Amino acid sequence: MLYLKVAYLGPQGTFSEEAAFRHFSSEEVEWLMCESILDVLDAVKEHQVDKGLVPIENSIEGTINMTADGLLMDNFFIEEEVILPVSLHLLTMKGVEPDQIEEVWSIPPALAQCRNYIRELRASSKHFNSTASAAKTLRDEARNNVGAIGSEWSARMFDLQVAKNNIQDYGENCTRFVLVGNRKNEFVKRDKTMLVITPNEERLGLLAIILNVFSSLSINLTWIESRPTKKKLGTYRFFIEAERGLHEDSVHKAIDILETYGHDVLILGNYNTTKL
Repeated sequence: MLYLKVAYLGPQGTFSEEAAFRHFSSEEVEWLMCESILDVLDAVKEHQVDKGLVPIENSIEGTINMTADGLLMDNFFIEEEVILPVSLHLLTMKGVEPDQIEEVWSIPPALAQCRNYIRELRASSKHFNSTASAAKTLRDEARNNVGAIGSEWSARMFDLQVAKNNIQDYGENCTRFVLVGNRKNEFVKRDKTMLVITPNEERLGLLAIILNVFSSLSINLTWIESRPTKKKLGTYRFFIEAERGLHEDSVHKAIDILETYGHDVLILGNYNTTKL
């Protein structure tokens, strides 16, 4: 039997693992767990896997720059975006109550997103490189005065209990992942297009000129992100996500106009959205 090979960001128990497993729950998959986002992309580039799932944006923390920059390193193509709701919980050893917690472990963004609750506990905090590593260390050390901030998925992976649900400061929190492959599907009907526009020159009102191209064609934009070109200080390229698929004439018209202006336009993706 032929299996789909998919790479994702580890370690075991991460939100990335949860997104990958839930998204492909109905398919036969051979998994490759990687240590970094760039390792996931390298696995796709070197054809070790068919696809790679990487996080690109969090609704609170914003764009994950390593992913945005990494997508430009080779001939990658976004085939789908996957939205994972993120709920952060206080994980403890079984039988431990929240008022017993003196120290909280997690990654810096998770600790920052749960700042108010940690203050209520009057607990100190300790940084880890992932929510999963914090949960795993808690399980291994079996500390009754320590809690880890993580997901229900992580609690199940490491046999911990959820001592307190939804402790984040902001209720609406989700992470957007992109499913990346090497094959382009430019002629398949999809809902969104990702373009990367590298201007041919720096001039006053440049971004407004670029955006007006889409506005004049009634193309709604759902994401705009600037990243340094890495060639000269103060020069940028722009990630533009359009709420139109590549099968639509208006998108090709926008590309033609931008290229007529002398800008370089890279088609980075043509995809639908899956909400988990």
